[in-house]
Amino acid sequence: MIKKILPYVLGIMLLASAVAHLANPDFYAPMIPEFIPIGLANVLTAIVEATVGILLFLPKYRHWGGLGFFMLMIAFLPIHIWDLFKENPAVGAPPAPIIRLVIQFLLIYAGWWIYKKYKLIK
Repeated sequence: MIKKILPYVLGIMLLASAVAHLANPDFYAPMIPEFIPIGLANVLTAIVEATVGILLFLPKYRHWGGLGFFMLMIAFLPIHIWDLFKENPAVGAPPAPIIRLVIQFLLIYAGWWIYKKYKLIK
């Protein structure tokens, strides 16, 4: 059951996040390091999230969607660690940044799990 539902849940999450990056880029600004242009970060993130989200919906390409999700969550990991040690974390007061970091590791595992489970399906 989880094998069938998880790709759709994560795909919906990514597509919603992609839309949010474009509709409300200011929301993500506190999470983006100062050396990365905010507009560029939001547009590129929206493109990648939408692409990976769509791949998770397509059975033939779902394993690639899982791998893309895995890599995307790893790419976001340094931002979450960086935010954890900021004086004012973007997600709020502790323990919120710690909880978010734990969830990030679960999401990394979920992407790898989808990749491995669907890799054998052609």
